[in-house]
Amino acid sequence: MNTVEIQSVSDANGKTFYRATSGKKSSVGETMGQALDALMQELEEIKFPALLVSQNFQPDIFFSETQQKRLAELMNLWRNARDQNTQLNPSLQQELDDLVEIELEASMARAANTFVDQEVS
Repeated sequence: MNTVEIQSVSDANGKTFYRATSGKKSSVGETMGQALDALMQELEEIKFPALLVSQNFQPDIFFSETQQKRLAELMNLWRNARDQNTQLNPSLQQELDDLVEIELEASMARAANTFVDQEVS
């Protein structure tokens, strides 16, 4: 199964676009869907079994702005290390793994909170 990461990116003018990345391949688009579609054309596998999780990337009670910034910093370090065929030092890798786990738990809590809000409405 391929893993795809979709990030919201702003250019120097403040215009937002999206970058979809899988392994060493990436594509951009004006929407998440456009970025994903462009990436799918680049990938060799036609079938793409996946779970796609999307969020608005805004800080909230589940995952703070400080955590988001640190996760972004560590992901950039990880990508640089990967592109140079090296690895992060163990303490940075553990911090990255921990933040990914916390963000996953935050996504689940956010989804559960949304589900509860919808049932109450």
